[in-house]
Amino acid sequence: MARVSRRRRLLGPLAVAVHRAVLRALETLPRRGRTTPAPGPVRFVLAHAWGMGGTIRTTLTMARHLASSRDVEVISVIRRRDEPFFPFPPGVRVSALEARHPILSRLPSLLIHPEDYAYPSCNLQTDLAFVRWLRSLEGGAVVTTRPAFNLLAARLAPPSVVTIGQEHQHLGIHRPRLAEDIRRHYGRLDALTVLTTQDERDYRDVLAGARTRVERVPNPVPLTDPPAADPDATLVVAAGRLNLQKGFDLLVPAFAAATRDRPDWRLHIYGSGPERARLEQQIDELGAGDRITLMGRSDRLVDAMAEASVFALSSRWEGFPMVLLEAIAIGLPVVSFDCPTGPRDIVGDGHGGVLVPAEDVDGLAAALGALIGDPARRRALAEASRRRAADFELAAVGARVEGLLAQLTARERAGGPLGSDGLDERVER
Repeated sequence: MARVSRRRRLLGPLAVAVHRAVLRALETLPRRGRTTPAPGPVRFVLAHAWGMGGTIRTTLTMARHLASSRDVEVISVIRRRDEPFFPFPPGVRVSALEARHPILSRLPSLLIHPEDYAYPSCNLQTDLAFVRWLRSLEGGAVVTTRPAFNLLAARLAPPSVVTIGQEHQHLGIHRPRLAEDIRRHYGRLDALTVLTTQDERDYRDVLAGARTRVERVPNPVPLTDPPAADPDATLVVAAGRLNLQKGFDLLVPAFAAATRDRPDWRLHIYGSGPERARLEQQIDELGAGDRITLMGRSDRLVDAMAEASVFALSSRWEGFPMVLLEAIAIGLPVVSFDCPTGPRDIVGDGHGGVLVPAEDVDGLAAALGALIGDPARRRALAEASRRRAADFELAAVGARVEGLLAQLTARERAGGPLGSDGLDERVER
């Protein structure tokens, strides 16, 4: 995990105390409008809809799917780009709340939880815009996509609005005071969707006795017409931000060891980030510069991945790695650490991948070496990957979201309990 800065250690507790006090005060204000759920649009809330990232891409993909039968909006708390990184889906309204106020935008946020990673990007202006927007809603559903927004929806949304929080990271990764507030307040959400079986168990334990419905809804494969990987290529590919989480400092020595007697094999690592210089030094020290290349960012990552015959994931932790879904969609066999969480839910139990104990460099080297040296097994795992990818197609995952929305709205209108029974299990565990 990343180290905690001195400033956060000193000021963090005070910032959280102020945040909690402000939220308690806002909760005392009267809420206007209907006191029971009512029809209305589905509104997804993103930190930055114009940016890049797995959560943004997944949200826009699901918004496009739902827009064929529902009124769908995407609300961005901030906007820091003129053009979106991902094209906005047709039929979906996308708008930003933030208006750059010369004074308020310079003051720190009071409503975004200080231990949420969105906190540095927000300010008092975004607070006011978010609260005004949230309290003005009448009916429909709000789907929030990170803990700080989940907490605001749980505590401040009008009674006429169905609230659905999303968790894109596993429970153990949250900072302590944020995790404490999750345990205190997520029980006010109508539903919480999580990505993995482990998170489903953990959050159901945390919310035992609460009315909140906890459902596992994995991310869909974001590709509609994926290219096919080359099973004969002597290339391993990896992708992600060059940081501690992605564990490329573990992959580099593992690949170097696995290919010591196979000089024709290469490793291409796509991505940018703060660990680049350190990784370059590590590659040089291992004498592997002729086999391992840091490729930087690519606007055509899927096409680049399709040039390989093996995908490697070396993360220390994950939520639900979208790049792994892309890998199996193009038919890449996967060698991955069994880190918390995600890989086991995607490629576990022989579904196109080989899982290695988390952070076991020797085990990763052995698994890579075995797959590199066995073309027949690579082809078999490639076919298994493609079959597994079908379980995460948008139609299957979208049906789960549609079912959840329909059941929440129907049960709340009828005044019934929000149990976890009855949701169609269309995606394998």
